[in-house]
Amino acid sequence: MPGAAEQLAAFDDDARRLIAGADTFFVASRSRAGAANGGLDMSHRGGRPGFVDIRDDTLVIPDFRGNRFFNTLGNFLGDPRAALLFIDFASGDLLQLQGLVTIDWNADAKLEGAQRTWRLRLQKVVRCRNTFPFTWAFGDFAPTTLATGTWDRS
Repeated sequence: MPGAAEQLAAFDDDARRLIAGADTFFVASRSRAGAANGGLDMSHRGGRPGFVDIRDDTLVIPDFRGNRFFNTLGNFLGDPRAALLFIDFASGDLLQLQGLVTIDWNADAKLEGAQRTWRLRLQKVVRCRNTFPFTWAFGDFAPTTLATGTWDRS
């Protein structure tokens, strides 16, 4: 049975484990107010498990080459608010994060294959346990994912 939404003051151990083990998440952004043809954007981000780095109350996220439209990053320039959704496909747990984004166009700590990083400074964490109604088993990584690096944690 799905659990009620639980607001957290910060990342707890379960949230950290979910993020650290994730190979995918979804990000929502919006264009600046009044922008012509603006609106909302929902995108997928992925990499090897652990591609999202947790630093206190901030996530550091590598930005890999994509479709070169820069919808998400362009939206962040006009409105830095973002929402991220992490899904634990085995348990059905959802972790929804809200915060403010800054972009580091010349990141000093890059992963192999990343062109830049962006940081989400956490403002809100909501977890819902056993909520996502679908499960699946991992197959294989895409070749593009295998071409990316991992954070140097030394």
